[in-house]
Amino acid sequence: MADMMNSPTLLTLLSVTAVSLLSLVGAFLLKIRKSIMNRLLLFFVSFSTGVLLGDVFLHIIPEIAEQPAFFPRTVFIIIGGMLTSFILEKIIHWRHCHITPCKEHHHPVGTMSLFADGLHNFIDGMIIAGSYLVSPSLGIATTIAVIFHEIPQEIGDFAILIFSGFSFTKAILFNLLSATTAIVGALIVLTTGWTNPEIGNALLAFAAGNFLYIAGTDLIPELHRETRLAHAAFQLIIMVTGIVVMYGLTMLES
Repeated sequence: MADMMNSPTLLTLLSVTAVSLLSLVGAFLLKIRKSIMNRLLLFFVSFSTGVLLGDVFLHIIPEIAEQPAFFPRTVFIIIGGMLTSFILEKIIHWRHCHITPCKEHHHPVGTMSLFADGLHNFIDGMIIAGSYLVSPSLGIATTIAVIFHEIPQEIGDFAILIFSGFSFTKAILFNLLSATTAIVGALIVLTTGWTNPEIGNALLAFAAGNFLYIAGTDLIPELHRETRLAHAAFQLIIMVTGIVVMYGLTMLES
């Protein structure tokens, strides 16, 4: 049983299934009061920023820095992860909307957001699988980072679908379908990269760039919308808490 629970395949499939089910979070939170939802969003955006930064600088980069060719090959892959995220957003003309409602979106954005979210989840699934191929502890840390940046994104995605004219039931169905692309991405990595740890390391480097882009261009700008000192202090505390949580995971590994 212990060997089974340490299996990269089983752990990956459990993780990507959990990430896919996060698509239901938006449907749940849109049923509660708007004031409560906004407070939860503020918490998750702040916490996920810290978690993403902590995962990059405390887990991913230290892990892949042990490679002989860390510079320049791996550094270029990290930059490539950032540039790929930028290009995808430019092509699709859609940005993650973490604080709802998002006034600049028009009705066709529902379909575009489904495509973009499906592609993003596909990459997340590959990243999670690549992390588990390197080590179970790194896979768990990366899954946590993905989960906490997915929560505010899924809330925004669901709100966009409703705004675009989808019924509540169809929004749940299509958002869940888009989320399952994470499983497809994970299976591709598991079936092609099982005996090649370099694939896992390359995906980790790509993930580092992707996470830095999300934190720097999507999450932190949302936090800057709030200018009141007390709220800014709360954001900083929650952000640091996210970093401390990721640091705590490194202590458990040692």
